Amino acid sequence: MASTLITVAPTGAETAKADCPALPTTLDELVETAKRCEAAGAAMIHLHIRDGEHRPTLDVGRLTEAVAAIRANTALIVQLSSGGAVTDPYDHRLRVLDAEPDSCSLTMGTVNFGDDVFMNPWPFVTELYQLSQEREIVPEFELFDLGQVAALHRLLDKFGLPYGGRVHCDLVMGVPGGMPGTTDALVAAVNALPSAVTSWSATGIGRTAITVALAALSKGGHLRVGMEDTLTLAKGQPVNHNAELVERAAALATMAQRPPMSPDEARDLLNVRSLLKDGRDR
Repeated sequence: MASTLITVAPTGAETAKADCPALPTTLDELVETAKRCEAAGAAMIHLHIRDGEHRPTLDVGRLTEAVAAIRANTALIVQLSSGGAVTDPYDHRLRVLDAEPDSCSLTMGTVNFGDDVFMNPWPFVTELYQLSQEREIVPEFELFDLGQVAALHRLLDKFGLPYGGRVHCDLVMGVPGGMPGTTDALVAAVNALPSAVTSWSATGIGRTAITVALAALSKGGHLRVGMEDTLTLAKGQPVNHNAELVERAAALATMAQRPPMSPDEARDLLNVRSLLKDGRDR
């Protein structure tokens, strides 16, 4: 039976802890979240981290500590965000690879992000991609619009396949400034993907979460959920824990007869190295 990769994105860089106390921002909170979300059906975790004041940071020491802690307590694939916050400089964003995650996000272009601009110029994209190939880290290509789908064609044509030989994308939908979180937009994006793409997931921001999840499942895609992207289960019903969003995604996937895959199955899907908890290859 076909199965579904569920990625949890528990924190993000936009929401303040003061505005959302349930947001996991400390290392202990992230580990507890990872364990509960793995039990609920997640196979990969997409990490942003915070400093001692709960502010977004790309400190390599904290990133490395977080990667090690998640690996020591779960079997989840650990993916670090190379996006950070919209204000982070490019050299800091490249340094996330120094923390040796299993995977990293790689956004394929610049996009208006609400009132801000998420900058991803072509030279930065190509440098990050080539570094991921050298460091043997599997990228997940984040696509916010059809122009970024076209950029992925260009990248693969010029620089070849990523480490591991698999091409996994995530369609980020519903961001003000990016493509809308609609079925029509999802189908258009999926139909435009390069033939080298071996798997894809979709993320619906905010109120688009359910629409995007249902469309992705019906089109054969995988799911990303979490408090980075969605803070309410329904109008007036806040999310109290990321596990609630993973449980809902797992229920939808099971209803679609594509139940959640295990972390080991996800490693096979993405061709991510299988690691012992102390970080050594099996």
